[in-house]
Amino acid sequence: MKKNSALKETVLALKKEIQEHNFNYYVKDDPIISDSAYDNLMIKLERLEKQYPELITEDSPTQRVGMLSNTAFNQVNHIKPMLSLSNVFHEDELAAFDKRIKTDLGMESVNYAVEPKFDGLAIALIYEDGFFSLGATRGDGFTGEDVTHNLKTIKSIPLKIDTKSLPSRIEIRGEVVMFKENFLALNKKQEELGQKVFANPRNAAAGSLRQLDSSITATRPLRFYAYSIDFEGIENTLSSHSDSIKLLNELKIPTSNLVKNVTDVVGLLDYYHEIIDKRQGLPFDIDGVVYKVDSLNYQDELGFVSRAPRWAVAHKFPAEEAESQILDIDVQVGRTGAITPVARLKPTFVSGVTVTNASLHNEAELLRKDVHINDFVLIRRAGDVVPEVVSVIKSKRPKNIKVFLMPTECPECGSKLKKEEGEAILRCCKGIQCPAQRKQSVMHFASRKAMDIDGLGEKIIDQLLENKMISDFTDLYTLDLASLESLERFGEKSSKNLIESIRKSKETTLGRLIYALGIRGVGEATAKDLAKEFGTISNIKAQTLHSLEGVDDIGPTVSCFIHNYFNDLKNLDLIDKLINNGVTFKEEVRKEVKFVSEVSEKVFVLTGTLPTLKRDEAKQIIDQYGGKVTSTVSKKTDYLLAGNDAGSKLEKAQALGIVVLSENDLIKWTEE
Repeated sequence: MKKNSALKETVLALKKEIQEHNFNYYVKDDPIISDSAYDNLMIKLERLEKQYPELITEDSPTQRVGMLSNTAFNQVNHIKPMLSLSNVFHEDELAAFDKRIKTDLGMESVNYAVEPKFDGLAIALIYEDGFFSLGATRGDGFTGEDVTHNLKTIKSIPLKIDTKSLPSRIEIRGEVVMFKENFLALNKKQEELGQKVFANPRNAAAGSLRQLDSSITATRPLRFYAYSIDFEGIENTLSSHSDSIKLLNELKIPTSNLVKNVTDVVGLLDYYHEIIDKRQGLPFDIDGVVYKVDSLNYQDELGFVSRAPRWAVAHKFPAEEAESQILDIDVQVGRTGAITPVARLKPTFVSGVTVTNASLHNEAELLRKDVHINDFVLIRRAGDVVPEVVSVIKSKRPKNIKVFLMPTECPECGSKLKKEEGEAILRCCKGIQCPAQRKQSVMHFASRKAMDIDGLGEKIIDQLLENKMISDFTDLYTLDLASLESLERFGEKSSKNLIESIRKSKETTLGRLIYALGIRGVGEATAKDLAKEFGTISNIKAQTLHSLEGVDDIGPTVSCFIHNYFNDLKNLDLIDKLINNGVTFKEEVRKEVKFVSEVSEKVFVLTGTLPTLKRDEAKQIIDQYGGKVTSTVSKKTDYLLAGNDAGSKLEKAQALGIVVLSENDLIKWTEE
């Protein structure tokens, strides 16, 4: 008995010591023992666990290298959306952001938390009772991929944290990155082995985290940096983003040592230029800086738009530019029929990749920039954005330039091209009768953010269309194993994998399905807004132009596109075919509740910290009873729901004579 107890103590001490050394090496970058001494500690622990397997626990350093997974990554729904940030590129845009924040808060000065914007892969980590239990990618912001087994191989991510008096469930968000020197070494090794080389550290990090075999991920030098922590009751513990960073550091979760606090736009710009000066010397890639209102109460008050928080913004670095030569110009037909002129370039390395094509946007831009075939041009690429031609280098213009004229007929189907009133873009109006639009619609439908049919790439879609095995995206659900195996270079295993992926995609959400349909002007966020607002396909079909415009961020143009789509019999037939072929989705029907005249069709603004309700809970109550919550006090506001530290919104509401409510007022109205 004493022996077992002594062994447990020895193993516990070893695990604790190794975890401390991991923290010193991977987080503090300040190792206090040699690599060989560290290896000896690991060997000692491995031997003890091998001899006494009952002593192995999930937080042991030996458990960081997992096993081969025989299935694709499971989907994980984020409890809170991992929204992207709005971007600014110029000082005047940043000044406008700062001015808006001050106006909305009614303050003359605002304190911001500032930090570098890692060019990595966004990740959410879940800890249950102190143990790392789940890790997921950002995905589309609402649904990500479960990559827990791979994240456990990253030694800067602790498998166990001391949660002390914190709640049992904690979510930590941050970025997985690969250092520049490690990226170069990895690519050198990949070349020597005759394997794929990566375009940049970000791609290397993403590729490493999407390995089915976590032992491969374990060989990749990945690191994690946290930028937020969230849990139930956070408002009672933390008052600012700065407090969050301090807590992360106390938990020994790695954060950037470049996080600071500044005041107003002057402080923001000083930090931006400071980071630009340091950028080249940093061990990892960054593509900008992030500014956040430091006060969590003010963040809550400012709220969100559908795609991003209103209290934060990313100040992106200038896009990288390079010189190239246009070898030819042709046009591409997009999913909605848009005709885009594309420059075919002499291969040029810019922003981490070799670029051979660049967008010329439309005929008006082509003429404005005076672009010709054989011209020398400046091209720009920023992040994952399609490269574009910035300008012609006229001092180097050769004598053999050629004028490019936009076509009058679709290069794919021969139909006459049209330019709609108020638009600069030529369009083919044949829809999926045009081969190019048909192909693009299938590619969009199968894409990761839509129906997520893994393995259905462009070449396979080409074969399916050329062999008349499909005529539109609905036919994907009629494919069978025998027909796929008949395709060139398509074996039994790849056929089975694709059939399984198609089968899995049948169970989806209404938001994903709407996005997959490819309605003009409807992106992911708008599709989710439509699903949330109306709940069913039939409800969307029944809407008027006016009621569609009532949805957040949907204006007259997009409402017209949506209305026209759901009133076209051909499109309704496509939806019916999908359903008949087995596609199902969960309908989001608004809860029916008793009409309350004080709430229904009234406009509310929330401010301050409520005594018992969280802001989201208050919004949900108002929404259920037919009210609407906005972020800004105006003459259109009916009620201000105010808690502690209400601030300037309370003053403005009182000045406008708006009724100010307490939490008890709202609860009394909505009690059954």
